[in-house]
Amino acid sequence: MTHRFDPTSLREYDIRGIVGKTLGPDDARAIGRGFATLLRRAGGHRVAVSRDGRVSSPVLEAALIEGLTASGCDVVRIGLGSTPMLYYAEAILEVDGGIQITGSHNPGHYNGFKMVFQHRPFFGADIQTLGRMAAEGDWDDGEGTVADADILDDYVGRLLAGYAGGTFRIGWDCGNGASGPVIEKLVKLLPGEHHTLFTDVDGNFPNHHPDPTEEKNLAHLKALVAEKNLDFGLAFDGDGDRIGAIDGQGRVIWGDQLLSILAEPVLKKDPGATIIADVKASQALYDRIAELGGQPLMWKTGHSLIKTKMKETGAPLAGEMSGHIFFAQDYYGFDDAHYAAVQLINAVHLIGTSMSEIRSAMPAIVNTPEMRFQVDESRKFAVIDEVLERLKAEGADVNDTDGARVNTPDGWWLLRASNTQDVLVARAEAKDEAALDRLLAMIDAQLAASGLERGPQAAH
Repeated sequence: MTHRFDPTSLREYDIRGIVGKTLGPDDARAIGRGFATLLRRAGGHRVAVSRDGRVSSPVLEAALIEGLTASGCDVVRIGLGSTPMLYYAEAILEVDGGIQITGSHNPGHYNGFKMVFQHRPFFGADIQTLGRMAAEGDWDDGEGTVADADILDDYVGRLLAGYAGGTFRIGWDCGNGASGPVIEKLVKLLPGEHHTLFTDVDGNFPNHHPDPTEEKNLAHLKALVAEKNLDFGLAFDGDGDRIGAIDGQGRVIWGDQLLSILAEPVLKKDPGATIIADVKASQALYDRIAELGGQPLMWKTGHSLIKTKMKETGAPLAGEMSGHIFFAQDYYGFDDAHYAAVQLINAVHLIGTSMSEIRSAMPAIVNTPEMRFQVDESRKFAVIDEVLERLKAEGADVNDTDGARVNTPDGWWLLRASNTQDVLVARAEAKDEAALDRLLAMIDAQLAASGLERGPQAAH
């Protein structure tokens, strides 16, 4: 028996597609067969499986488990849960791998699979291997078992271990995603006053799209914080691995700004430690880490790439603009927005001023949102190579860790190829609007030299 995946579904960090079009139960079954075969050949046999709250998740879960057991793996079924809960299960249960069924922050008709293999991220070439094995029918046969494990209470207890975070008045927006049940239990155990929004899990996402990195999705949270005069607000994406936040005045605290707050207690405990952020993060963050006595490290965007780099460097903390925040200090090194929320409350308490004061004290800079524009898949990496070649020939101050990040007296600009879509991503940051315009003109000139234009972009 063989199977062919829709090539667009096999992504860099996960498998994802539109249910009924590019992804369905046959794909789930084939993922199970391939993953189980690889795990058995590597000497493992137990897999934790969890699913988010999407309408299509139960059907995909059933097919995935069918595939895993048909190739001889024993399944520990976690049931409905967030992606960090699956990572937690994989870390503490006696299992050799884990698979989360989730469409992450995509609209409700998408779904997908995030995987962990023997305590490491399963991505890139690993995912292509699953595709190749399916096309060749290269699967082992066997008979696995299925058992259930309820870890929600354990997980919430672990989130609170070592908590010393003072008493605040906080708003929480779960966006009808898989975080709802976690946050319901968590706020009952936290001191202070807590107001929750949309904690019922509903895969149709009736209130707003569950992506807290888009400001429009924080409108309900801003209204709640204003109406109740709360200290700050926290929000989560559909599967609970990305966090968003606003201060008491309703100002967004972006991913790199959250990291600059979280770095303070981490570096108090581990002076001089390396803290990793992606190439899209503000220069203000790197400067702040250095000011706090840490070693800032700029790395490639992508949660699997960051996790791998953390292990390599022994960094206790890492984060991305997209709101993925990774803790290895007193935790397991994976991205967990619920744990990040608890640690953020801790950090504000430790810093000793309000979230609004912390936000106001951050350097005033102007920057663009993440600008994304379509480019043919076959051209996206080639364009970056051309840009780098020209910049290096001009003697520009360029960092090529992930695309081209160029420092100028005005500030910096970035152009990189997305690993997951046929788009180029641009961003710029400067001291003032005039300087920002000059940086954008530099981006446009580079694009024009490669026969492209920025055009109308969707801010991400």
